[in-house]
Amino acid sequence: MNAFPWGAFALNLGWAAAAALGVMLVTFLAALRLGLHRIVDVAWGLGFTAVAVVTCAASAGTGDPGRRVLVTVLTALWGTRLAVHIARRGRGHGEDPRYEKLLAGAPGNRNLYALRMVYLLQGALVWLVSLPVQAAQYVPGPMTAVAVAGTALWVLGFLFESVGDAQLARFKADPANKGKIMDRGLWRWTRHPNYFGDFCVWWGLFLLTCDSTAAAAVSVVSPLVMSVLLIRGSGKRLLEQHMAGRPGYAEYVARTSGFFPLPPR
Repeated sequence: MNAFPWGAFALNLGWAAAAALGVMLVTFLAALRLGLHRIVDVAWGLGFTAVAVVTCAASAGTGDPGRRVLVTVLTALWGTRLAVHIARRGRGHGEDPRYEKLLAGAPGNRNLYALRMVYLLQGALVWLVSLPVQAAQYVPGPMTAVAVAGTALWVLGFLFESVGDAQLARFKADPANKGKIMDRGLWRWTRHPNYFGDFCVWWGLFLLTCDSTAAAAVSVVSPLVMSVLLIRGSGKRLLEQHMAGRPGYAEYVARTSGFFPLPPR
């Protein structure tokens, strides 16, 4: 196998940063016009899609063509679906309480504080978390069984995330379920099928880099960071704090796995 092209990959890191920053700055301008910073959540998925497309173009003639197309399509499919889902979920709603709370204590200009603490921070995270997407495009050799396993893990994660989101959306759309706890479908097996799916997606994308030791070493930080965010950071932990006081939630917690799918207790 040819050596990993460090020079081309280093240049790509700059292109990827520019793509992520561009998406966030455009979103910031749109948020100012709309008066809603919650639209940055839509830009999260679109940022990864932009990085994948830009990296695919930048890596032309360097990495394995099949792997480049595959990782670009998988990332764009995941990012676009997530963006559409979040946009639909937030339609007709006001500002997200998370951003209201954050910006209520903003020192100085509220919008400039939002730019620093929300948009630029999320742009940096997109760049960091997307390292497997970037590195996989530069792996020169053909895909092996490890890459196939990564693709299968991605498919599992995508199905868990998209089906879980769809089940929850249907549940919330029924007025009869107002105030109730969603404990049906995939939500019987894990309290967070969407977060578990996200977890599988990013470990799957990481496996697509593992045909190159160098690519794997430089990108393993991505699924590790995403796992921490999902389980200990802004994902599972904060959502469960928000849900803790709802009637029936303690019983749901007692019988349902916190993250990895398991039969209900």
